[in-house]
Amino acid sequence: MYRYLILYVFLFFCSGLLYAQKLNISGTVKNNRGLVTGATVVLNDHEAISSTNIEGRFIFSNLSAGKYNIIISSVGNRSDTIHVLLKDADQSLTIVLHETNNQLDTVIVNAVQEKTAFTRLRDVEGTAIYAGKKTEVILLKDLIGNKATNNTRQVYAKVAGLNIWENDLSGLQLAIGGRGLSPNRVANFNTRQNGYDISADALGYPESYYTPPVEAVERIEIVRGAASLQYGTQFGGMINFKMLHGSDTEKISLTTRLSGGSFGFFNTSTGVGGTTGKLNYYAFYQHKSGNGWRPNSNFNANTGYVAATYNLRQNMSVTLQYTHMDYLQQQPGGLTDADFTADPHQSIRARNWFKVNWNLGALVFDYQLTNKLRFNNRLFGLAAERDALGILTFINRADDGTADRNLYVDHYRNWGNESRLLYQYNLGALTSTALIGFRYYQGYTDRQQGFGNNGSSGRKDDFTFNPTLKTDTLKYSDYTFPEHNLALFAENIFRINDHLNIIPGIRYEQITTRAQGSYNNVVFDLAGNPIAQQKVNDNKLNARSFVIAGIGATYGLQPNVQLYANFSQNYKAINFNDLRTQNPNLRVDSALKDEKGFSADLGIRKTNGIFNYDISFFLVNYDNKIGSILSVDTSNNVIYNMRTNVARSVHVGLESYIEADIWKLCKGAASKTSLAVFSNFSLLSAKYTRSKDPSINKRKVEFVPDLIFKTGLSFRRKKFAASYQFSYTGSQYTDATNASFTANAIDGLVPSYIIMDLSAEYVFNKQWALSGSINNLANRSYFTRRADSYPGPGIVPADARSFYLTLQFHL
Repeated sequence: MYRYLILYVFLFFCSGLLYAQKLNISGTVKNNRGLVTGATVVLNDHEAISSTNIEGRFIFSNLSAGKYNIIISSVGNRSDTIHVLLKDADQSLTIVLHETNNQLDTVIVNAVQEKTAFTRLRDVEGTAIYAGKKTEVILLKDLIGNKATNNTRQVYAKVAGLNIWENDLSGLQLAIGGRGLSPNRVANFNTRQNGYDISADALGYPESYYTPPVEAVERIEIVRGAASLQYGTQFGGMINFKMLHGSDTEKISLTTRLSGGSFGFFNTSTGVGGTTGKLNYYAFYQHKSGNGWRPNSNFNANTGYVAATYNLRQNMSVTLQYTHMDYLQQQPGGLTDADFTADPHQSIRARNWFKVNWNLGALVFDYQLTNKLRFNNRLFGLAAERDALGILTFINRADDGTADRNLYVDHYRNWGNESRLLYQYNLGALTSTALIGFRYYQGYTDRQQGFGNNGSSGRKDDFTFNPTLKTDTLKYSDYTFPEHNLALFAENIFRINDHLNIIPGIRYEQITTRAQGSYNNVVFDLAGNPIAQQKVNDNKLNARSFVIAGIGATYGLQPNVQLYANFSQNYKAINFNDLRTQNPNLRVDSALKDEKGFSADLGIRKTNGIFNYDISFFLVNYDNKIGSILSVDTSNNVIYNMRTNVARSVHVGLESYIEADIWKLCKGAASKTSLAVFSNFSLLSAKYTRSKDPSINKRKVEFVPDLIFKTGLSFRRKKFAASYQFSYTGSQYTDATNASFTANAIDGLVPSYIIMDLSAEYVFNKQWALSGSINNLANRSYFTRRADSYPGPGIVPADARSFYLTLQFHL
């Protein structure tokens, strides 16, 4: 199968090169004093940015034929608008600006963009540097797919190499991993909203129980491993959800959506925003509920988001944002391999529940001190809680309905501040960019684990500890986890010449984690019931500081064709689950150490046309990698997972994304009809080396499919659009020993699977639109994960075929 995929991509790549157009718009900017240096020029829809050099010149390269509206300005000059029609030759402009004493807005170049719903980040955006890094941007407004359920498979279809866990129909929790890292609650990425953290604890417990609703998101920004220099030390990189904002041209604009679908799914959302005077505002509310495909999987979720930006003056603004999310979800539990084969629809756990209450707040200050110097400060905080209630014994043991359930209660109280200063300066004849930043983060988690009631009182979702138990047996674990983090970071783009950029960076980290509390050393019988316990007081402190560094480079081969490379050191601190956990299926090595290593990329990419691609090789070197080893307690013959520093692992792979508009390649870029084909695939080899356990050496790393392949076709003509998507994910193991089968189904093989989706939309007019989606078109039975705790344990089946319909009204 590999050779056919490689041949397909090779032919696709070559055919695109034959037809790709290479048109440029260049220009010289002047005023009555002479050349204008440092004028900012942004190709907004095309996600490109330029500024005039010391000779007053700028250029946008490799544009497709079409109409362009160029708006250009600089401090002390009035903005000007130039209309350009590109046919079959480059255009060179001379733009004369008129001087003014007023501060001017940011320069924007608006262009008619191909609606690919996918692009990359510019070298510099806001107060962040992305030059030399592998970046991807998903533009939600152009996505043809199921937005109501946050369908991960469709939303992230064009991002190469993502391994996805499909946990539930509702899309309440995001679970993606890349390059051989676990997808569990996107914990291996630094997850942000509008540039600030949204996870439970960015270092101590980086799992994300809140996922922004796609209907409220403008775009999703993804930066791979080298993001460690600016966004933390993690191996995975960074994901940032940029939320929608109010209209810049209208005082009030409203969009409301009503969705219905299979298994009792119901979703309603409304977003309203606009600009009045110096104030831009936006508010969003979503409610979704449903029964789920399997029994015992109903859910009810509510999300609200409000934001207001006040321009103190033209170059200074302050923004206030608040997010609330709550949901209650019943979880049907896992299945054994035999149960899944017999009937993947069934549920043998009726008493498992999950509840989340999430509150995020942020105060953002932006100040453009000069046309070359910009400052950004973000003060953010989280007040949240997560409660999990259910039977966590092995799934091959029956639940008699009378035993007290396990109850986990977490409260999170975190806050942080991140400040950035970006400076553009001339180094010779070219403009270089420097960034320095400071971050302080303080986390505090209160975690209690014990026995909840059995639900006999009538309310099955009662998240309280069992009052009938004695005080000393009420909670078998009661901890607080204070955590402090201080970081300093710096990066610089050195523009060596018109083609070559060198981007070095460095980050200093100071991390202090504590575990303060007590636990009961509980002994369980063969049925998973507690039979004895001993209270143990515990107090741990782990303080460390270190420096990591990296370097990147880009080289422009042709207009809009770029080679890029980067290298970055990585570091991942052990989290709260590694310090103390009470789970009958999981044990933690008391000598567990932090993980270290590095990641590197080498690739070539092209954007901003009717044929685009990004093909790259990567390497991840992971020392002291924490993983799971299937083990047996000989004292009572109980099978469990030992979480420990398994070994060093080396991940080597190829990631590719290719997309071309076949119709426009044949008929011309001015055609109003679009027929686009995309494909992406990831070839990955990840193995353990240097392990103390010889049975693990040269074994495959868990959660690593050798091949992930996605392809799709989208059609647009006037008011109608449709898309088809095919997804293949190769088989993978769930533990370091590569066990193919276990009786309790916690570890074993996750077989390969193929999924197809179909979506369409029709825009009646400016007010009304209708869209629909069929997920899992062929009604395949498959699963993407085996859980050792919630929502399992055991095999967690993915959803069967489902249908959705959405009606949208815009005013």
